[in-house]
Amino acid sequence: MTNLEKKYLRIIEQLQSLFAQTNNPQSRMASVCALLHHKIDHYFWTGYYLLDDNNDLLVSTYQGPIACLKLQKDKGVCWASINRKKSMFVPDVELFPGHIACNSLSKSEIVIPVYRNDEIVGVLDIDSNKKDAFKEYEIKYLEQINILIYS
Repeated sequence: MTNLEKKYLRIIEQLQSLFAQTNNPQSRMASVCALLHHKIDHYFWTGYYLLDDNNDLLVSTYQGPIACLKLQKDKGVCWASINRKKSMFVPDVELFPGHIACNSLSKSEIVIPVYRNDEIVGVLDIDSNKKDAFKEYEIKYLEQINILIYS
């Protein structure tokens, strides 16, 4: 097990402890963003985009530079994750067709769907300012974290 994997396991334990204080999903997402953003060195932007009643994907809680407020429908990594109903791992965003560049410093991205009652309600979107910053195994830890939001 790598040091990064051990760090994710510690973060999950810490979140479980914090989440015992409230069932509020927004509070939980805020804690996820803060913890991940400040504990994982290669994170440049860490946040949630949530679907609203009009099926628009809007920025919610996040850490990092200013974000796109609304993501163009069916374009970019976040919408690809929602439409494919799976986590997305993009080592070089410039090679991803239709990538939405909210910040030109973002070079790689990982996106994890958020489910409530088996329905996607949004995504956890994480960018790095380095290409190939993410390891594919990070997906499983981030998926575990997202499960905690509505549990």
